[in-house]
Amino acid sequence: MSFDMGGITGSILLCLLCLISLANANIGPSFGDPFFEVCEDTPIGELAFTIRASDPEGDPLTFTLSGPDAGYFRVNQNTGQVYVRRTLDRESGTVLKPVATVSDGFTSREQELSIVLNDANDNKPIFQQASYDFSYPENTPVGTSLFKVHATDADTSNAGVVQYRIDSVTPEAGVSLFSIVPATGVVSLAGSLDYNGLSGFYQLKIIATDGGGKCYSDNIISHSSIVFGFITVEDIPDLDPQFVGAPYVASVKEDAAVDQSVIRVTALDQDKGINDAMVYTIEASTVEGNQFKISRTDGIISVASPLDREAIGDTVTLTVKATESQPNINGGLASTTTDVQINIIDVNDNPPLFYKCEGPEDKPVCVIATQFTGEVFEHTTGSIPINMMVRDLDKTRRTQLTLQGAEKDMFSVEPASTTSDSVVQLLVKQPDKLDFEKIQQTVLQVIATDEDKPTFSTTATVTITIKDANDNSPTFPQDTYKLTVAEHSPAGTTIATIVAEDPDTMDQDQITYKLLPESIHLYFDVEPTTGAVYVKNETLLDREVRSLYSATLQARDTGGKPGTTVLEITLTDINDQAPVFNRESYLEFVPEDGQFELQITATDADETDSANSQIVYGIKPSEYSSNFTINPDTGVLRNQGTLDREALNPDLDGRIELIVTATDKGSPPLSSTVPVIINVEDVNDNVPEFEASFYTFSVQEGVKGAKVGSVYARDMDQTVDFNRISFSINGGFGSFIIRSSAVKQGYKGEISVDPDIELDYEGSRKHYTLQVEAADLEGETASVTVEVKVVDVNDERPEFVPTGPFTVKENTTIAGSVGYFEAKDKDGNNSLIYELESMTCKCNDSWTPCSSFILEPTGEIIVNPAKELDYEQCDQVLIEAQVVDKFTEKGWNNSATTGEVVINIEDVNDNAPEFIHTKSTFVVVSESASLGTQVAEVTATDRDSGKNGEINFKVTLVRFVDLNNVTSDKKLLFTAVTTQRQDIYVGLIQTTEPLDLTLQGKYLVTVTATDTGGLSAHTVLEILTVDQSYKVELEFTTSEAEVERDRDEIVRALTAATSAAVQIITIRSNSAPESRAEGNTIVEAYFIYPNGTALDSAEVEKKLSSPQHYLVLGQLGLMNIGKAPEPEKELDSMKFILLGMVAGLIIVLAVLTTSLMCTRRNFKRKLKAAKAMNSASMVTYDNQKSGPVVPGTNKYTMEGANPVLNLNIDTTMILDMDEESSDVDKVSLNSLEYNEDMDRETTNGMHVIMEEEGDDGEPPEYIEPLGAALAQLGQKKGSNKAQRGYTNPAFNTTDL
Repeated sequence: MSFDMGGITGSILLCLLCLISLANANIGPSFGDPFFEVCEDTPIGELAFTIRASDPEGDPLTFTLSGPDAGYFRVNQNTGQVYVRRTLDRESGTVLKPVATVSDGFTSREQELSIVLNDANDNKPIFQQASYDFSYPENTPVGTSLFKVHATDADTSNAGVVQYRIDSVTPEAGVSLFSIVPATGVVSLAGSLDYNGLSGFYQLKIIATDGGGKCYSDNIISHSSIVFGFITVEDIPDLDPQFVGAPYVASVKEDAAVDQSVIRVTALDQDKGINDAMVYTIEASTVEGNQFKISRTDGIISVASPLDREAIGDTVTLTVKATESQPNINGGLASTTTDVQINIIDVNDNPPLFYKCEGPEDKPVCVIATQFTGEVFEHTTGSIPINMMVRDLDKTRRTQLTLQGAEKDMFSVEPASTTSDSVVQLLVKQPDKLDFEKIQQTVLQVIATDEDKPTFSTTATVTITIKDANDNSPTFPQDTYKLTVAEHSPAGTTIATIVAEDPDTMDQDQITYKLLPESIHLYFDVEPTTGAVYVKNETLLDREVRSLYSATLQARDTGGKPGTTVLEITLTDINDQAPVFNRESYLEFVPEDGQFELQITATDADETDSANSQIVYGIKPSEYSSNFTINPDTGVLRNQGTLDREALNPDLDGRIELIVTATDKGSPPLSSTVPVIINVEDVNDNVPEFEASFYTFSVQEGVKGAKVGSVYARDMDQTVDFNRISFSINGGFGSFIIRSSAVKQGYKGEISVDPDIELDYEGSRKHYTLQVEAADLEGETASVTVEVKVVDVNDERPEFVPTGPFTVKENTTIAGSVGYFEAKDKDGNNSLIYELESMTCKCNDSWTPCSSFILEPTGEIIVNPAKELDYEQCDQVLIEAQVVDKFTEKGWNNSATTGEVVINIEDVNDNAPEFIHTKSTFVVVSESASLGTQVAEVTATDRDSGKNGEINFKVTLVRFVDLNNVTSDKKLLFTAVTTQRQDIYVGLIQTTEPLDLTLQGKYLVTVTATDTGGLSAHTVLEILTVDQSYKVELEFTTSEAEVERDRDEIVRALTAATSAAVQIITIRSNSAPESRAEGNTIVEAYFIYPNGTALDSAEVEKKLSSPQHYLVLGQLGLMNIGKAPEPEKELDSMKFILLGMVAGLIIVLAVLTTSLMCTRRNFKRKLKAAKAMNSASMVTYDNQKSGPVVPGTNKYTMEGANPVLNLNIDTTMILDMDEESSDVDKVSLNSLEYNEDMDRETTNGMHVIMEEEGDDGEPPEYIEPLGAALAQLGQKKGSNKAQRGYTNPAFNTTDL
């Protein structure tokens, strides 16, 4: 009873405390709308959104973010403004759900935010294939769809709409052959293909471009990708073959053997991609008969029958046909023809023969003959026609002709040798012996012999009859007559009369005369009957053209016998030629101070050394002719006195023109003239001269390029090369320049202030004395003094003096100056005021306007108290200012350039490391529990930079929670190894010694991340254990080597069937005697879910029994599934004794328990109390993570895990413990706590398998204890979320 009173008293006290707390309770802050939209391309450091929260009491609010997605953002604790911290990616997840916490200093509230990432065009189209390769025949119709390209874009809206275009085609000639539908990517044929005429291959460069889009930025961004399409054109047989190497010409000897090869013809199929074989035939021949044949396959032409050039001729032309062996596109056999010319080479196989020819000359009729006749007059020379021809039918021949007979020495045969068909003549060799009074007839034999083959010869007999004739010729008394006549004598003038004599009486007074050659008749001729020689053309008789003529005077008697004599006719001279200069004109150059000498030469065509050809030279009077003389006999022209270019008229430009005459001494005298042009070259013999001896100018200060004044100078030389003047200034300290320019009378030098210099009256010089020098191009100079006075103007501008850079620590509260601007003004009286032009801050490597500092008018820089200096946001400030002189009277009163001061923000270690939350659950099995094995990892970042941002991980605490939820401290079984991945630090959690896997439960490992400044953060990892009882043994019918070979495929099949990660421990050959087959292989493996639970052999067998999976695994050799045998333990007799004693105690306890149970109330009343107690302990608060569960049962889920009872408690039950309840009724309900992140939804989650509720209303039993714990957690706060699993990086789950 005392127990009951104590409970009542405690309840009353508890109620009183609750009432007091409620009376003084602070009303916590509340959240506004938790839904936000953010562009995924929002730059790091930019404002994303502002958390909306309010507090009824108006207390200041503090904002923080937590949860796995909090690492993407950074929140201003005071304002709730959330900035982007890490790059966002909508394609990785469209919604981020960080947990926001707001506190008013007394009460904190949490709210899960839903941040929808709006799409930005940050993905380019991706083609589904690396390239597109296709082949099409060349006769593919235009408009045919060839292929289709397809690209996908992960973006949405217009940014995900892909348009296609063909950028280029290789070769370029194919650009018009293809087209593409922009929306679908279908590539079509736009022009006709031609394998042989165009190309057999095309490469298409296709570009896919998205529709562009924008989100954060106002600029529309588009992306594109490139893929190549390859079109191979297939050739079709649509072209006729073509002979190569044509025209064909060959030669063969006429005695060539049958089958001897002559020539080979070759035809090729113009369809290069087909290259059909050819069949060759001879279609026609220019000669009857089959002299030649051709091989049908290789086109070799050879001799078919004996050849006779003399019968068939020198040339045979064959028409050869090449036919393709396969039908073309039209079904026929394509073919082509060509001509082959075969030249027949002659062979010497015929003797020479004599022929007698009769009939017309163009078509004589010749017959073989051996008897010939001829006639000849006595004492006659020349040939004797005998109508004889010699012929050798061979083409190449050399025939020798000889004479035989008693009088053969009196004659000769012509030709003596011949290589062609020739007319044979007999020539009188000794005409003096050919005397009619002594011989009237003679007989000769003409023998024709083949010189190449002397055995071939023929003889013909020639009978010659000698006739009487006029055998004396006319003769002249002299062999040569020398005659003279004056040139240009009148026509008809007789030069001389010459006659000939002939002793033949028949020729008395019957001789006729003729001048030879015919060309002499232009000048002279002869009377044909008298022999008088006379002038025929007066004009052509020109001694200067030709002074001597030679002619032959011929006399012929009645028999036509000639007699000749030579006439030499000489023309005498008359003065008919004027002198001729050897040039049309003379052009000479002479310096004005030099000596001039020129040889003038003329010739006279009249007779040399006569008065008609003697020449006298002279100069026609002119303006400057008196300055020159000429030798009348030699024609040498010289200057008389010194030449002066400046004395000449300037308009002549130094040019003097003389007229030189040449006159002969003939009667009457004749003369000619020639122009002589003398260019008097200018010499620099004059120096420049200034117009004035002194110049004075004045100029205002401060005017760049101001004009000062001009000086003038002149050089009397006439040419620009010598009278061109350039001015230069000596003195003036480089403050002045002078420009030269030509004026009408000389040159002007315009003096001005240097455009880059401002004269300063306040400076050291108010007066300048310049020496201006005038120089011609050869350095002849003159100088003049120029005085320049500077006129004062108040125009000085203030100038900045460089200062800085300055350094300020972040978070500073210094009220005084942290930097300053400094300027100076050359004017003595000045008032300098500093004005801010701009201020920009370097934030995230980009410059943006800011107001972190204040510029005082005095130039001092102070910190803006309204702004906080944060190195992590901005690390440098650039201040640009202007300085103004308030007392400036003229010109600009501010500095020419702005001044700049750089202030560097120095980092302070003011940020602790921050862990990046992970959704992974870590599991360790017995085989991975050895020393040094990595079992988990953590990641963290630090917003500080440099050394301040370096992180070191350390395991500071290890605790173990068993299945009864009892927590015990462990020594440091784990250690952390620090590494770095880019800007993120990673802590690899490894074992320091082998783990004891007889312990069932989970390790709670506290990992501390500490930066170099001593700031730290902590996180607790849960590492679940899976013992050997979940090891599954799979038996395969294949050998160990085959299982190793198919290992990856087996793992994929097992993963697909069980939805669990498969961890293969060993693969070994089954050598046990109970093995059902020889050569089988045993595979030991764990089947582990991402949440750390595992499947036992029964569950694995159940899942693999599905027909769709078993068929695949059966093909891989799986035949049996069993539990892996546990290692046998050695028998210990002492253990058996102790077990017996324990068994006895258990029996005693069972008896006592039975007695006690009989005195208790009914079972339902006790169960009601237990449920009520559990319901009370399940009441949660905001900081409570999980409710209790009741351990002590042996229920297993299909997932297979640690034994825990999962009671589906009705949280609405009323706590009702009556006074009769004993201590045993008040059962302490333990709970299995898990991180509240386990309640979050993950991508790869596994649902926990639950049994249906029994008919008696009992809560469902969970076969998997860890699943039961998760189910309890899932029911917290009435949540209806599905149970989820988590990935385990300790195992390879890629195939999932």
